[in-house]
Amino acid sequence: MASAVEQLAKNANWGALAKATELKKRIFFVIGALLVYRIGTYIPIPGVDPVVWSEIFKSKGGGILDMFNMFSGGALSRMTIFALNIMPYISASIIMQLATAMSKKLEELKKEGEIGRIKINQYTRYLTVLLATVQAYGLAIGLEAMAGQGGASAVINPGIFFRISTIITIVGGTIFLMWLGEQITSRGVGNGISLIIFAGIVAELPRAVASVLELTRQGTFSGLELLMLVVMVVAVIALIVFVERAQRRIIVQYPKRQVGNQIAQGQTNHIPLKLNTAGVIPPIFASSLLLLPLTILGFAGAGSSDFWSDLTRYLQHGQPVYMVLYGVLIVFFCFFYTAIVFNPEDNAETLRKYGGFIPGIRPGKNTADYLDFVLTRISVVGSIYLVFICLLPEFMISKYNMPFYFGGTSLLIVVSVTMDTVAQIHSHLIAHQYEGLMKKTKLRGRSRRR
Repeated sequence: MASAVEQLAKNANWGALAKATELKKRIFFVIGALLVYRIGTYIPIPGVDPVVWSEIFKSKGGGILDMFNMFSGGALSRMTIFALNIMPYISASIIMQLATAMSKKLEELKKEGEIGRIKINQYTRYLTVLLATVQAYGLAIGLEAMAGQGGASAVINPGIFFRISTIITIVGGTIFLMWLGEQITSRGVGNGISLIIFAGIVAELPRAVASVLELTRQGTFSGLELLMLVVMVVAVIALIVFVERAQRRIIVQYPKRQVGNQIAQGQTNHIPLKLNTAGVIPPIFASSLLLLPLTILGFAGAGSSDFWSDLTRYLQHGQPVYMVLYGVLIVFFCFFYTAIVFNPEDNAETLRKYGGFIPGIRPGKNTADYLDFVLTRISVVGSIYLVFICLLPEFMISKYNMPFYFGGTSLLIVVSVTMDTVAQIHSHLIAHQYEGLMKKTKLRGRSRRR
């Protein structure tokens, strides 16, 4: 069986894509959904003066707003209906995962299988609406308090009507993106939420490249430094690809067993543990928790206080305080999310139930302790890798005032999502070849009978 899969994987090629009708429909659906998303990033919020807001955004750029503008695909700089993007849903997912780890009732609900997963997803949606409402209200209040040069307000007609319409518009846009992401996941290829963030980052890359070339033309940094930047980006991408494909395979053996009147031979399998089990989740979680509160406070005018002004300055990109907090949060979420997605005790119990065992390790608690030991060592390496990838470009960004699209987080998201999507497309191609092989076998069997 394994050799057949390997042979199909070797023979699978992109030429088979023309014959895979179902896969083509899924890819076209993803493209259409992402186009709808990109169109929405240009639909402005009613009541906001685009000229004044653009002027305000440029004056406040270079820090927190630029990071959120990167995740929103430029929607925040244009103050459109997708200004919050999918970030409230990500924040709600963080809270629900924390609550699941601490609440026995939610943990039992998670173990109920598909029914429990549906209920937890429903709670996550409700929490997303609540968070998006609070953030939209803070954004509306902040916009009313902001003014450009000459005292021109960013809001044409401030008041309760503007606040209500802004809340309805932004919450509706966030819920639509959440629904669109779920549709991409179920009817398309890849993870819908990740692809939405991916599309926003990639869509702004041409503008980022143009701004870097303009900085070179102005003499901000030389051609040699530009070449070093290109080499750094290529090296970071190569490192991401290498580590994301790295695995620690734990060998598992299954003894001989009797099935009916037949004796099934013993099998040898393995548990693949990725070096970076948490994926892109830790940097996204760390960025949202570190930057979102300060952004809302900045909109609300809290920066007038000396304390908040100093705090905002210390948490700018490239500052030591920001680097330390960002790295600590990445390490924390790396271990936390890994513990959620891979439970050593549950996996050890599953192995014991089906008669599997790790050579040299007793089943049960010893197996769970061994898996936990290996996973902890892997998570240490994975967290160091994530911190290095995410903080290395920060020095370049802070030193040369480059766009955030060349940051480690953005490169990690783009490369990881691309690899995951290509892997799923490849799986669909192999499944399509299996279907074609089965049809040919059935046709040959019928012809022989005749």
